Amino acid sequence: MYRLVGNRATRAFRPLWMLEELGVPYEHVPAAPRSEEVRALSASGKVPVLVDGEDVISDSTAILTYLADKHGAFTRPAGTVTRARQDAWTFRVLDEVDALLWTAARHSFILSEDQRVPAVKDSLKTEFARNLDRIAADLSSDCLAGDDLTVPDFLLAHCLGWARNAGFPDAPEVLVEYLRRLRTRPAFERAAAL
Repeated sequence: MYRLVGNRATRAFRPLWMLEELGVPYEHVPAAPRSEEVRALSASGKVPVLVDGEDVISDSTAILTYLADKHGAFTRPAGTVTRARQDAWTFRVLDEVDALLWTAARHSFILSEDQRVPAVKDSLKTEFARNLDRIAADLSSDCLAGDDLTVPDFLLAHCLGWARNAGFPDAPEVLVEYLRRLRTRPAFERAAAL
């Protein structure tokens, strides 16, 4: 059985949702970042952390990719053009959406006050809105890499909710509808209730 460590208000939501989608047994430990429980598994203190037997995997995207590959779900076959396109979406979401939200978070409450530059958030929000406009223009199916849910959808859906909570600009309507569709999935609703 898997053990996923990290509270759902963090990037741990991503693998929680995938575990619910997979329907596999797991234990959820809603530990806070940098807690003793997390540091015992990962020196960085970052969440989420997945424990699979004796193996420990950190980073939400690494966990998503591992679970998807291991279970042959929510991913395209390795070594194919469709996997390369899926991976391109994954890296794009991480670079153009997640990284901006994370930088804003660091300058809001993670860095010590003397290291924060609150003014940077305005430029991050402008870039975020521009990037979402481009992603919306490139969305040509129900999900990012086709009609089926894949790894980058777990990332983007989480980021769109994170952005709303962080006061970032509203997403274009096509992405609002995309998120609405994903949030109605029973596994998403179960993960959100944890």
